[in-house]
Amino acid sequence: NLIIRDFDALIRIESQKAVLEGRGLKPKIFGQRGFQVANVILILGNAEDVHARHLHEALTVAAAIAHYFDSRWFPTRASLSWQPGTPTGSIRLPDGHRLSLSDIRSVFWRSFGGAYIPELGDADRARIATNDAMSALRSLMQVGSIRWVNSWQAYQFHKEKPLQLDTVRQLGVAIPKTLISNDPDDIREFSARCDRPIFKPVYGGAHTQFVTPEHLEPSRLKLALQIAPVTLQEYIPGTNIRTYVIGESVFAAEIRSPAVDFREDTAAELIPIELPDAVRQHGLAIRQALFLEWTAIDWRRQPTGEYIFLEANPSPMFIYFEKQTGFPITQKLLDLLLDR
Repeated sequence: NLIIRDFDALIRIESQKAVLEGRGLKPKIFGQRGFQVANVILILGNAEDVHARHLHEALTVAAAIAHYFDSRWFPTRASLSWQPGTPTGSIRLPDGHRLSLSDIRSVFWRSFGGAYIPELGDADRARIATNDAMSALRSLMQVGSIRWVNSWQAYQFHKEKPLQLDTVRQLGVAIPKTLISNDPDDIREFSARCDRPIFKPVYGGAHTQFVTPEHLEPSRLKLALQIAPVTLQEYIPGTNIRTYVIGESVFAAEIRSPAVDFREDTAAELIPIELPDAVRQHGLAIRQALFLEWTAIDWRRQPTGEYIFLEANPSPMFIYFEKQTGFPITQKLLDLLLDR
């Protein structure tokens, strides 16, 4: 175990402690002779992200040694070393800190921007450099005893949203009628069978919209589908429900919003609710099936009371949700990262 002996660090901890206590968090001090830390916690991301910064503050108050690691620092500003088949390896951060891989207890995955390769003026050299840098990063993310919250495997699974839906359906969870296609005939046929079809990108990155006759105009549809496939779904009438599943803890709230995609509604109201036990168990099963340590699951609760799964996010925003509901999301994330 490491002891923080830096007086300035203690001052920072005390000031941040007051901030976190004001947010309803429970600062925790380890040991009898100062601030004792089991291991280092990395935050994948940087201080410009409000959620990454929030977790860094909370970890500091909990007496952990926390560092940011922005993947875009590598390989120009940060370095890594690893000897396969051994636990020997390290990460050197832009500020000069050298972290042994064996001292890193866990990593909080906030954002991943890939490696940054400067302009080389040669396409082949740039391709080789990018592949080498990404191979090194991916290997680091999948080796050793470091606990990732969440893992590379979970991140990859999230990017394959059709596969995510299929996996969840195999758990016995209801999902919307869905079509992934770039065939105009199939798109029009599916749209005709749905009362109010909606569409969104297969990969994600844009908000959901209703399908209109203009979208189905033959020449426009053909042109769009020659560029990329699209996800179509039946519109599910009802109420938006978001659940945060953190380890074995489950928190849920109703999201009151008239928008087809509540993420567009900055005035959405959050009302804490109790989930039916079957839905709670489904949430835990989804977390495990999608290789997640924690997640936010979006549901649509129909007027009949049935819950329809929409999506599970491996790196959701949570500060506003926590502030509005009072649920101890940050504290539960600390418990995961500090293994307590």
